[in-house]
Amino acid sequence: MEFRTTIKPLESRGMISHDGAMMLLGSCFSDNIGRRLQDALFDVEVNPFGTLYNPASIALALRDLINCREFGLNDLFEYQGRYHSFSHHSSFSGVNAGDVISRINDKVVEASVRLKRSQVLIVTFGTAYVYEYKKTQSVVSNCHKLPAADFNRRLMSIDEIVGLWKNIILELQDINPNLKIVFTVSPIRHLADGAHANQVSKSILLLVVEQLSNIYDDVIYFPAYEIMMDDLRDYRFYASDMTHPSDVAVDYIYKIFSQSFFSEETNNLVHECEKLTRRLKHRHMTDDVLAIEKFNLSTQHIIDRMLSAYPYLGQAIKNIQT
Repeated sequence: MEFRTTIKPLESRGMISHDGAMMLLGSCFSDNIGRRLQDALFDVEVNPFGTLYNPASIALALRDLINCREFGLNDLFEYQGRYHSFSHHSSFSGVNAGDVISRINDKVVEASVRLKRSQVLIVTFGTAYVYEYKKTQSVVSNCHKLPAADFNRRLMSIDEIVGLWKNIILELQDINPNLKIVFTVSPIRHLADGAHANQVSKSILLLVVEQLSNIYDDVIYFPAYEIMMDDLRDYRFYASDMTHPSDVAVDYIYKIFSQSFFSEETNNLVHECEKLTRRLKHRHMTDDVLAIEKFNLSTQHIIDRMLSAYPYLGQAIKNIQT
């Protein structure tokens, strides 16, 4: 007797490969999967606006990339000595407004170009709850620890999200007709909403992606949520906060992800790339100059060999080196 519910991989092998660009947007689950893809030397951009949680903020970020929006100083606000953007994660915030805008716009330009050439866009919804800034009545991506009284919190409806994303998908198809979109629902529980409210929120998101995947041939759903909730139904697969998946759980979900989307050839290359990444991240525990030089020379030989066979790995290798 099988004492677990095993979630099988999707039948979409070959959809993701090293010679095609990718972008991931959404909750911190996107960051978790994105880091593993970067370590496997895929041509991938992860959260160019920082971590985003709700469908409205992710849609607005994509629209900014589609239009290659140029942000200005009027898009920032100052709070407690730092400048912030309501469209961005706090990782973009800083004490100098000019520097903040420069970093934001540099990333927008870079990500806008990537979006137009990407083969796959992976979108992870975290919650159907949104916060609206009372002064502008607009949804924010991050409240940046402003007083709760400055915001209205509400639950988006299925129809509202589907309508918004139908427009976004059409805009994406206009700039990139070959783009495949993979939706996931984050398995990370938003228990600050309450256990029941979290389930209601996740249910809305699941129904949204079900509708969108039924409407569009190039939209599919990857069951990260179900893998965590059903296949890994045990608290030993959670981190110490009992909310986020542990590294073991994320590794397991990523394994099913790779079995779903990587060809056998890509999987074989992934193993080589991960070995190289471990070498590039290696921190020497010796002062032996000759030993360090020998290691670095050996690593460079590996890089040269891989670039000779797979020249499209060049940028991904540079990203790891920096």
